[in-house]
Amino acid sequence: MKRVYNFSAGPAVLPEEVLREAQEEMLDYRGCGMSVMEMSHRSKVYEEIIADAEKDLRTLLKVPANYKILFVQGGGTQQFAMVPMNLVKHGVFDYILTGHWAKKAWEEAGMYGKANVVASSADKNFSYVPDVSDLNLSENADYLYMCENETIGGLTMFRLPDAKGRTLVSDSSSCFLSQPMDVSKFGLIFAGAQKNVGPAGVVIVIVREDLIRDDVFPGTPIVMKYKTYAENGSMYNTPPCYSIYICGKVFKWLLAMGGLDEMKKRNLAKAKLLYDHLDRSKLFRGIVAKADRSLMNVTFTTGNEELDARFAKEAKAAGYDNLKGHRSVGGLRASIYNAMPYAGVEALVGFMAQFEAANPVK
Repeated sequence: MKRVYNFSAGPAVLPEEVLREAQEEMLDYRGCGMSVMEMSHRSKVYEEIIADAEKDLRTLLKVPANYKILFVQGGGTQQFAMVPMNLVKHGVFDYILTGHWAKKAWEEAGMYGKANVVASSADKNFSYVPDVSDLNLSENADYLYMCENETIGGLTMFRLPDAKGRTLVSDSSSCFLSQPMDVSKFGLIFAGAQKNVGPAGVVIVIVREDLIRDDVFPGTPIVMKYKTYAENGSMYNTPPCYSIYICGKVFKWLLAMGGLDEMKKRNLAKAKLLYDHLDRSKLFRGIVAKADRSLMNVTFTTGNEELDARFAKEAKAAGYDNLKGHRSVGGLRASIYNAMPYAGVEALVGFMAQFEAANPVK
């Protein structure tokens, strides 16, 4: 069996050790005679699986005791509605627009109150992070919303905005667990698992307890209330059991690798290797301002749509898959999440050099 180097933005590459362990347990999880995929979420065995996953995640991120960890269905996109529905007080929400996903969230929030844009980089097609050091925030804003890493555009907010006492909310989907994070600076963090943590089907929500309330947006469904998940251990209804099981294995893999400090070192090294090559190249060029380049999603282009398409096609044939940019922006993108080995990025850089040699700039 030959595995390709999978540069997909999500569902994305998973640690091979995790996949092999799950393979070994597929038919019989630790002597219980069945797969996790088919066992009751009310069983003692599964209760231990989900409790262990939460414990390990709390350890990895040093999550304070006054924060709840929730495993929610619907992915990050559902959180675009759940955040304003659950955090609404005055019906005013402030948003920082740094790309496609922040814009989607802002548009959704407008259904539940007045959603204001307090900073945006739309003027340059979301190719940089706007200044967030001294934002003109709404006086009665229920929260300030940011997307820490824009998967499509390939940029990261390396500096947190000054929320000036407002609740800071972060969509951290595509950089979650890629480096240490001070949870206490946020009121709520959410992350779709399919980027850097596990398979699609679950989103992790870390929310400060005082934000879990009864007085939510009128008409909010029971399964859209954070309180429902908090009071029922994320098992009010059947959770995405297998996805959570795999996430738990990834958490253990991260701990065994040395935790998030170690992952940050590895991710910095991988990103530097690829960005240094882009900066040297006469054919390829990066799209995002250098100070804001994502460590997870590297966006680039040849400047020619046909050549971009040919590169993606030839790369796939050579074993470097999913390098085509998002359909909304085109170009090329290499997602180099935690589970992508340094050797994979090294091999990609070598292929890029070969492609450039075969397609010299005139």
